[in-house]
Amino acid sequence: MSMRHPRRRGKRVRRVRRVGSILALGLYAAACSVAPPASDTALPPGLATPPRVIPVSDSFRVVAYNIKHGRGMDDVVDLPRVAGVLRQLNADVIALQEVDDRTERTGGVDQVGVLAELLGYRGFHGPHRPYQGGHYGNAVLTRLPVRCVVTHSIPPTSGSALSVLEVEVEAAAGPVSVVSVHLAGSPEERMAQAETVTGFFHARAGHDVPAHPVILAGDFNGRPDDPVVRALAREWTILRKAGDPGTYPADRPDREIDFVMVRDHDPVQLLDHVVVEEAAASDHRPLLAVLRFGVRLPRPTPRPCPTP
Repeated sequence: MSMRHPRRRGKRVRRVRRVGSILALGLYAAACSVAPPASDTALPPGLATPPRVIPVSDSFRVVAYNIKHGRGMDDVVDLPRVAGVLRQLNADVIALQEVDDRTERTGGVDQVGVLAELLGYRGFHGPHRPYQGGHYGNAVLTRLPVRCVVTHSIPPTSGSALSVLEVEVEAAAGPVSVVSVHLAGSPEERMAQAETVTGFFHARAGHDVPAHPVILAGDFNGRPDDPVVRALAREWTILRKAGDPGTYPADRPDREIDFVMVRDHDPVQLLDHVVVEEAAASDHRPLLAVLRFGVRLPRPTPRPCPTP
């Protein structure tokens, strides 16, 4: 499992379901960086008449994938193989975990840069900490316009030097933040990490949070009945997978430890969510979630972001 493996009561979403209706309003202040399409079928029956008719092109495809620094089940580091897996998923945003940036063990390669070039996406790395002459952490790749990029550091008091990487993109319906997450350590450490991550994106005393939808995607190192995952389910809606939900180990998955989550009040519909049958490119299997937003999303208050 690479790193040490892994709310109001959880409402797990079925295949097509409206999670919420009206976005919470509020300013979202954070130091960050700024920048410069996909499915089919008609409006699903789970959505009541929205403020506008949502065209098919508004579907939003998110992938979560722990790539184990590109090292497959054959113990070979092969980024083109990883890119080949991702290319077939036709994602708008890809949240990656266990990504190296110029470390000795992967030959000093900028893995995010290589994957972004192979896919024709923009790539961003959110390091946890220095490692073997470079850095190790999360990443996000996207083909959509990027509004803001923030690496949220988790205090070391949680037991591990970790961070989560938020990339705010401009979707067809408006702004959306996708957050690449990897929790690790003891149950107590992961609980502290989960509480910190929730605090970044839920209203707390003295904190401003995004008014637009927020999606957590990644490796939580806990099964659905794990206390940490259950605690997250009190504040986040964990998207239910169709079919076999096992994500680890990739060659014969026997546990579900990778998830996509959304906030309960965000107007998100789940159209599809599956574990991709990929058994070789990493020790985890990737997830693909296809979402649709139930209203035209509000414009956010501009954030002070330097151009990436």
